[in-house]
Amino acid sequence: MTSMTYDYQCVRVGRNGAHHFFGYYNKSNWDYSGRKLLAQEAPWRDKFLTPDLAVKVGYFDMEKNDGAFHEVGETRTWNWQMGSQLQWLGGSDGNKILYNIRTDIDTTIYPYFGSEIRDVHTGESKVLPMPVYVAAPNGKWALSVDYRRLYKTHQTIGYPCSQIPPAPSLCPAQDGIWNMDLETGEATLAASYQQLAAFHPRESMKKAIHWVSHIEVNPSSNRVLFLHRWTERVLDETCFLHRLITMAPDGSNMRLLECSDHPLPQLAADFDSSAVGTFDYEKSEWQISHPLWRQDGEIIVWGPHAGRIHYHLYEDIDNGKVSVIGDGVLTENGHMTFSPVNPRWLLSDTYPDSTTNERILFLYDMDTGKRHDLGSFYADPSLSKENRCDLHPRWRPDGLAVCIDSMHEGDRDMYAIDVSFLVSPEGAAPNEKGPSKGLFRG
Repeated sequence: MTSMTYDYQCVRVGRNGAHHFFGYYNKSNWDYSGRKLLAQEAPWRDKFLTPDLAVKVGYFDMEKNDGAFHEVGETRTWNWQMGSQLQWLGGSDGNKILYNIRTDIDTTIYPYFGSEIRDVHTGESKVLPMPVYVAAPNGKWALSVDYRRLYKTHQTIGYPCSQIPPAPSLCPAQDGIWNMDLETGEATLAASYQQLAAFHPRESMKKAIHWVSHIEVNPSSNRVLFLHRWTERVLDETCFLHRLITMAPDGSNMRLLECSDHPLPQLAADFDSSAVGTFDYEKSEWQISHPLWRQDGEIIVWGPHAGRIHYHLYEDIDNGKVSVIGDGVLTENGHMTFSPVNPRWLLSDTYPDSTTNERILFLYDMDTGKRHDLGSFYADPSLSKENRCDLHPRWRPDGLAVCIDSMHEGDRDMYAIDVSFLVSPEGAAPNEKGPSKGLFRG
């Protein structure tokens, strides 16, 4: 099995002088037609987040391809890593989007935070009483967590809030993962932190603070996966401990798929957490990260299993069948998703090389075991953990193109890449050659 690279055009989407980004890899920012491409627009390429900072919410028209940003809203509830959880709302007419907002309401479960559904054509909108983490593909419900808690435990994916300084308890019974009806706004607690701490408990949980992340709903909207994390030292990510869990949307039928509990010498009083590199956490041999549904009942994840860390495919979550993907080829953590139309193709990336600061975007062929490198993108090493710009590759719904966030040309912007030459049945891969370092470096 070998690695290959192809030379092709990588098209920058925004061309109006502002900075544009989408955020995470777990949902497509293209609409069903492949014409509208969602984004957030900011006047800065990087900035420390405060509650007053606002970004515009809107889309690009990929058919016109004129670089014009069409604004439909604004939000002060976002971060550089996940944006505002902006997403197309499934089960609708294809014109509705969902994103998180800040409110003046202090009587909700999570005061001063909510979400908004907006029609990009009519401008009609509806405000919901809770922020969302992910909406079910059927568009009927969404899952929510306390982003103030995330700001305390995992700042990169949380939201700052000056009105109510976050001071969360370790594993409360009244908070956890909430299920919110997107029609009525009514919410029920599906799984509390107290329940999670009591579910196959570990000794390391007793003095730790608990939270959840990477919550994902399967295509049929009847099963949820998430990472349960806990730590005694929130400022050092190498002290995070992880479990991969699935459950029904109401919290029932909870199952533990993987646990990476391990000794933590970093908890020693003389450990220097300032010596931990920006991406050391992502390269940990104990890391469980970036889980995503391949299809109902199948989960792809980077993490340890049976004493070895790999891309692992949990092929049958009910019976525990697990297989290694790309043994010897896919050797480091990345943001992985399968093509929405052909699960033969796995899209992913790498974190920046510690010497060159380059990271690779690639497709992996499940049939042949070949990794096809699409390009090498420079990452500014001066950016912090919180304001860095990961590629976070995302598929177009037809599986013929992908979109990334990148700063390799200096600005923070999105890039569209045509991969039809590789993934189309009749397509032939042109200019096949060895890896090309710096192919898209500005």
